[in-house]
Amino acid sequence: MIESHRPARPFFRRALLPGVLAALVLGASGCARDEAPAADATTPTTEAAAADAGAIDAANWPDTAWPFPEDAALEQRITDLMATMSVEEKVGQIVQGDIADITPEDVRKYRLGSILAGGNSDPGGRYDASPAEWLALSDAFWEASMDTSGGGKAIPVIFGIDAVHGQSNIVGATLFPHNIGLGATRNAELMREIGRVTAIETRTTGMEWAFAPTVAVPQDDRWGRTYEGYSESPDVVAAFAPAVVEGMQGKAGSPEFLNDHHVMVSVKHYLGDGGTAGGKDQGETAVTEAQLRDIHGAGYPPAIAAGAQAVMASFNSVHGQRMHGHKALLTDVLKDRMNFGGFVVGDWNGHGQLPGCTTTDCAATFNAGLDMAMAPDSWRGLYESTVKHVQSGELPMARLDDAVRRILRVKFRMGLFDAPKPSERALGGKFELLGAPEHREVARRAVRESLVLLKNQDGILPLAANQNVLVAGDGADDMGKQSGGWTLNWQGTGTKRADYPNGDTIWDGIRTQVTAAGGSAQLAIDGAYRQKPDVAIVVFGEDPYAEFLGDLPNLLYKPGDDADLELVKRLRADGIPVISVFISGRPLWMNREINASNAFVAAWLPGSEGAGIADVLLRGADGQPQHDFKGKLSFSWPRRADQYVNNVGMEGYDPLFAFGHGLTYADASNLDALPEDAGVSAEDGKDAGYFAKGVPGPGIRLVVTGADGRGADVLHPRVVTPDGTLSLAAVDYQTQEGGRLLTWTGNATAELLSHSPADLSRETNGDSLLLATLRVDALPASGDITLSAGCGDDCSGALPVREWLATLPRNEWVTAGIPLKCLTAAGLDATRVSTPFALRAPPGLTLGLAEVRIGTDATHRLDCKTQ
Repeated sequence: MIESHRPARPFFRRALLPGVLAALVLGASGCARDEAPAADATTPTTEAAAADAGAIDAANWPDTAWPFPEDAALEQRITDLMATMSVEEKVGQIVQGDIADITPEDVRKYRLGSILAGGNSDPGGRYDASPAEWLALSDAFWEASMDTSGGGKAIPVIFGIDAVHGQSNIVGATLFPHNIGLGATRNAELMREIGRVTAIETRTTGMEWAFAPTVAVPQDDRWGRTYEGYSESPDVVAAFAPAVVEGMQGKAGSPEFLNDHHVMVSVKHYLGDGGTAGGKDQGETAVTEAQLRDIHGAGYPPAIAAGAQAVMASFNSVHGQRMHGHKALLTDVLKDRMNFGGFVVGDWNGHGQLPGCTTTDCAATFNAGLDMAMAPDSWRGLYESTVKHVQSGELPMARLDDAVRRILRVKFRMGLFDAPKPSERALGGKFELLGAPEHREVARRAVRESLVLLKNQDGILPLAANQNVLVAGDGADDMGKQSGGWTLNWQGTGTKRADYPNGDTIWDGIRTQVTAAGGSAQLAIDGAYRQKPDVAIVVFGEDPYAEFLGDLPNLLYKPGDDADLELVKRLRADGIPVISVFISGRPLWMNREINASNAFVAAWLPGSEGAGIADVLLRGADGQPQHDFKGKLSFSWPRRADQYVNNVGMEGYDPLFAFGHGLTYADASNLDALPEDAGVSAEDGKDAGYFAKGVPGPGIRLVVTGADGRGADVLHPRVVTPDGTLSLAAVDYQTQEGGRLLTWTGNATAELLSHSPADLSRETNGDSLLLATLRVDALPASGDITLSAGCGDDCSGALPVREWLATLPRNEWVTAGIPLKCLTAAGLDATRVSTPFALRAPPGLTLGLAEVRIGTDATHRLDCKTQ
């Protein structure tokens, strides 16, 4: 598509309801009252009704103004270059590989147009790689793309990375609050400044492209990506989207636009990712076209009008049709109706989820309107099959040329063809900008403005700083916990304090200010103080998580684990006032904790600047308040744990704290005791995994099969196969008989079988692991040990694991992880898994087994490349 010739006009003609207050007059699920509410999971629908609901008419969508007039000289440069490009070189431009599975030499050979660093992909495979290593890698890939010694064209590669709350993959970078906290600030100009700082710090390490901002409008707080959304209100999202885009890219048409101090963006995830049924990540979004447009699409017209150069397709389906193959929405609506002139990039192997496609073969996604496929570990196969599809005509040359033109237009607009390698650009290697004081001050201000005060009984806040202050709770001195997911790695887990050289924990900030005011501060995570304090600040909350592993069955906080509540109650019983600071990626049912606290602050996921919390909680050395609370809820707070679809404007809307609520110090009203009936039990919806505490989870059977092929279901702690080649006995793990000890005396198999096949494709599409908590007591002297998962003889994946098991410590419980993608590479059809775990071994293996589940928190991980 050539740039629009149309004159300037308002950025879209079918305007959203004006202002944040528009949310207050919205109907069910946030749609206008004259439109049908979204069907929930229990609403029966006919196939015809579903088809009607899924129909898309582009004429109903905003007619958006793309801010760039046609540039004839630019278009001619693109035309001239494309005239010299082979089919293979063009296909290279539309395929993106991940740095964990691609080398500069691969880029040199295949002429790929883009690379990315996924959440767990780092130089040398180390999450704590230095900024210099990142920059050197950027240089190496750029040099490969510009090397014409093999006859290829010099087309600069673009390097994308998930800089979603700052350049959060890099040690030392400024980490801003996650979007849920930023939404509470209601400050779009602050978002612009955050975007600018993020761009600067991203450029220092060589990347030109950030996979941000997320403009999802989460409607079900069980969704594990809720914290990536600014608000449940489409109006807040629509106000923030253009500010972040302009902050990161610069203002369209200005000299600073996409210069060396800015990066291109990917507005994501198009479309409906925040509206999936049940809050299931990568699930089904079954809403009306009007709801899809006015709620979930709210951020895209203003982002396009601000000149966003890329839009990222979403994993979810819309009425059964995966977005990576949704031509009506990708092409008819986004490109043709909304006049989006940038390019559409896929998400992590998302094309492989289309019917009839695999991760290595999918012409359908390009024909639907995807311009660049994110094929992290599948890029080579996808490249080869796509070349063949072009040659056969299955992928028309006109569609290929349109995609390539869009990508090249962005590269020319960024000035990449005339730029030196990343280390020689304006900010390349200026690592002093990572966590620079002025950048940290922006983040600290964002923390201050994001805090939402929910309770302040008898005006206990702000606290005098010249007191004896106890700081307790497992979030008090934990940078990883206060920063959340997408921090140094995908799930944000396993980091250490030294990984954050430019940041303050919440304890750091409180200690500094209390000491400066003449008070004393003591840290006791468990609350075991040395000297009785005047007041306690207890910091607790959710542990880090990211997409789909963060999905919840309800809004209970740590069901079955009352340690945080007991800590608050114990301190109160000692006569110590308690200020609770709650770290979370979403509102949760916290009535008991709120009741037990004198004051309760929703701090969300504040990032690297924990001192911003002290700025608001504590008075200054002069005894005067330093900063008042400004934050207002951008997500409604639940009255019960089953109130997860709880959005302003819904019929029967009855939250505990409404959208927009947030106390200031001037608000003197006390909070009455809250009801402590959660509405659900701690066991409701709890996922027991495949195997836990020595027994299979719901719907799962543990079966042992001997060398003679005869099997037995394991219904009791002690079971032996009919031929005696495999026996089980109870063994203690954490609790009495919390595991099973398996002993092989012949070639036998132990396997977990599901009553109904499960689709694990979304878990497989990433870095999720099949986790087994096990203990190796003895290994056979010889013979193969095979771990497998499958759905039958023709769709199973099996891996040899004897050598790997030999590397594990003996007689010690560990959590061992097998990458699900290794099993799919070995033949597993992840869409219909009926045997999630099977282990076959010869005589001589003795193995304790306590738990089998999906996750990422392995202490020992199989490297399938070495098997």
